[in-house]
Formats: sequence, C-alpha cells, structure tokens
Amino acid sequence: MAQILLFNIRGDKLRRIRLLSFKLGLRCVEIAPEDFSKPLGALCGRPDEAVAERADEAPVFGGEMLVMDGLRPEQFHGLLDGLRRERAAVALKAVVTDSNARWSAARLYRELSAEHEAMEKLKRKSIHRT
Repeated sequence: MAQILLFNIRGDKLRRIRLLSFKLGLRCVEIAPEDFSKPLGALCGRPDEAVAERADEAPVFGGEMLVMDGLRPEQFHGLLDGLRRERAAVALKAVVTDSNARWSAARLYRELSAEHEAMEKLKRKSIHRT
C-alpha cells in the first residue's frame, strides 16, 4: 500500500496531513524518534531492507520530514498540491528509492537539510542580483 512516513510533524499540521492522506488512499505512519536510526526500507515494511548501511552516529533530529513510498503519480501530485492548498507544507520531502532504502531516516534528513540549505542560498543569491 502507498504510504507516507512522518517525522516530527505535530498538531494541526499533522491532522491536516492525515486527512489529506486518507482522501488520497495513503497509509500515514508517524515515526517515533527512537526509530530514526532504522533504515527507510525497514520503516516502510520491506523485510529485505531491514539492515542499515552502517550505524548512524547522530540518529535523532528535530526538524520535520515527510517520506513517500509507493505512491502512484496521481497520489504524488495530489499530495504535493494538497499540502500547499491545506497550508501544511513540509520543507524536507523525499521518495524511498532503491538507492536510499538502506539509509537511516537520520541520514536522509541530513542529506535533505544540506540540499535545502544549498537551494535557499542560491535563491537568496539570485534575489540579491536583481
């Protein structure tokens, strides 16, 4: 079943995302901080991905992250559109792939954070040029 994994999302935003995922036929799974060191594939229920690449030295993080697994194109686009419409944006989003399924959630968070920061710097730089 198509699903989304939610990390550190709480309150009204969590409620809006849960409702949106229900409308799209998505399973919505809140991941507890003690599971942030587990491989993404294992968190998605893939038994063949239960072993992480290596132990994660910094398994806990405080920011929000949303990870998508097995979504059909219409669910993917519906989710992204719905997050904007419902004002429930999550800056760090990813899709589980063969390449990242053995990564811990914490590693994915670090990778996405670095990418997001680089994009924000580029955006600020281009704004200051005009």
